[in-house]
Amino acid sequence: KQWYQRRVRGTVTAQIAHGLADGGHSVGVLDVDVCGPSLSRIMGVNGETVHKSSSGWSPVYTVDDIAVMSIDFLLSSEEDAVIWRGAKKNGMIKEFLCSVDWGDLDYLIIDTPPGTSDEHLAIVSLFKKSKIDGAVLVTTPQEVALSDVRKEINFCRKLRIPMIGIVENMASYTCPKCNTVSQIFPATSGGGIALAEAENLPLLCSLPLDPLVGRSGDNGLSILSEAPQAGVSEGYLILVEKIIEFCKPK
Repeated sequence: KQWYQRRVRGTVTAQIAHGLADGGHSVGVLDVDVCGPSLSRIMGVNGETVHKSSSGWSPVYTVDDIAVMSIDFLLSSEEDAVIWRGAKKNGMIKEFLCSVDWGDLDYLIIDTPPGTSDEHLAIVSLFKKSKIDGAVLVTTPQEVALSDVRKEINFCRKLRIPMIGIVENMASYTCPKCNTVSQIFPATSGGGIALAEAENLPLLCSLPLDPLVGRSGDNGLSILSEAPQAGVSEGYLILVEKIIEFCKPK
């Protein structure tokens, strides 16, 4: 379950970053899932290494000029396990935020692991002064995923983190041969739509399950470039526009 949720969220993070970059924005992506990093592969920069200079660590850049930082770049192998306790995790996240030469960014997207753990608390603590613009909460339709997101919503409310809204991923699947629409993950308790209504939050988009997204992620490519006419790409573009609107100076 944990790996599955990480992949779902990492994919959404990557496509938001590509969508913002396609719109001419300067974008950075920080993977703070210290024990289960996956963004380097999804962003197409796995196997790269970071370099240190007088201005700090230099992030790795994708082909569309997105700055990426992940613990993946510090490991000798992609198969290395990171077995760290809270204090060491927090120290590394602080290094990522304070010692990386991010340059002049329009958006810094932080990809967190599922749940409400050390990584989330570290981010909130480090952003006390500059503030977090907003959180995007990603779920799939089934109750086991929704229950985790409810906890994350309560976490955001307790720590006064603005919530941009909810993304329901893998909401439906359309057969490419007969066009029959199926719910692979049945929304037994109403899915993301019911959750958004119950929590009085916007449902930013419902993204279909599309095998092209998985293939694009495995190959480090943007689905927005690979299949711009696909329904899932249209959903991501709607999501990006809503994020831009929410983050505009009030």
